[in-house]
Amino acid sequence: MSDGITPTLAELVGLRALAGGRRQARLGRHGTAGQALSPLRGRGMEYAESREYIAGDDARHIDWRLTARSGRAHTKLYQAERERLTLVVADTAASLYFGTRTRFKSVQAARAGAIAAWAAARDGDRIAALRGSSREAPVTPAGGQRGALRVLDALTRWYTAPPADDDGLGVALDHARRLLRPGSRLVVLAEPQSVAELPERAWPVLAQHHEVVVLLMTDPLELAPPAAVLPFYSGGKRVEVDLEHQGQRQRWHAEFAAPVQHLLDSLPSRGVRAMALSTDAPSESWLPLLGRARPMVA
Repeated sequence: MSDGITPTLAELVGLRALAGGRRQARLGRHGTAGQALSPLRGRGMEYAESREYIAGDDARHIDWRLTARSGRAHTKLYQAERERLTLVVADTAASLYFGTRTRFKSVQAARAGAIAAWAAARDGDRIAALRGSSREAPVTPAGGQRGALRVLDALTRWYTAPPADDDGLGVALDHARRLLRPGSRLVVLAEPQSVAELPERAWPVLAQHHEVVVLLMTDPLELAPPAAVLPFYSGGKRVEVDLEHQGQRQRWHAEFAAPVQHLLDSLPSRGVRAMALSTDAPSESWLPLLGRARPMVA
């Protein structure tokens, strides 16, 4: 078991059951009936090559440039996607390594990322992960338990202590854009302030071709502090914040709660599924976000 301060690999492995098993086909009167999950993703969205048009080909896939150059009708062929990519993007901002109830936000992020990895393995996806670093390469995509364990190992390392070379969530998403292919699933584990600092135009670009889920790590003290004088240590000094004072409470709300609510209101309009995941919430409580109809992009 984890102490709630640092994640352990054993803890993250133990979350596999929370991701659920592969959906089974229904049983009919004469045996198996209905649809079961298949690793085949359909036509896919990656262009492979062009060939001459044959009667019966889909006219929507005509390669007009090659047709014009050659004088003969050609159609585009696409690579069939047999495995979708699930990419876990880990924000490692120093403010995540904090918590007042159940566990640190960093541990909750590691647990949520682990569940995303196990859900990807369940669905037959390839799994990868990265953080905002110009020195550490992403965890390369791999399928099944092997791919999930690679991601879990990385999450354990990243969320044990703040990495010294954290370059920010913006850098992590830049790396993600280069790794993703159309139809991928992107799960972002983030400090709300890290997301708030990003330009809002960044999200529609990602959501146009991918399933994007953003999990905002929060702590109960941030969103609903008690009306009391709270002691903190900052820079080696003791600091007291009087949250019985209305002005102080308003400033606290503007600093912590208001940005979270703004993100929860604005991200869906940009095609992103977003949820605030508190440190005392079940780590799998965000799973219903996966596979839902994508929000409309403004």
